[in-house]
Amino acid sequence: MDKPQRGFWCECWTQDLNDETGWPALRASFDAYSAPQADRWVAVALRTISPALDPDASDEAWEWLYDGRTDTRRALLRMEACTVSLTHASTRITWTIRPVVFVPLLHRQGVELPACAYDFNPHTTD
Repeated sequence: MDKPQRGFWCECWTQDLNDETGWPALRASFDAYSAPQADRWVAVALRTISPALDPDASDEAWEWLYDGRTDTRRALLRMEACTVSLTHASTRITWTIRPVVFVPLLHRQGVELPACAYDFNPHTTD
């Protein structure tokens, strides 16, 4: 990639609904370069975990796979952010898909680093 490219940043978060802090935890992320690739990432995850889900959560998963996925794909094609969530027991699982522009990184080979780069001294563990 030598120039900025449109795509989607996908994340999967879980949250323990019984946890008083209520902090979600990032479980996975994925960079997709098309709407089909982004919604397919969620679909594969849902199909993979659906046999282990409780009946209500499994129903939510399959409802999105059969009905909601089309709406998600349409929204992504319009470059709109999307969220797919379900609750299994006391765990909320949420997939987010956001449109982004991926910017290529400059290759540093043969380039002198700025002086401040040499000021960093990593801490050693005792």
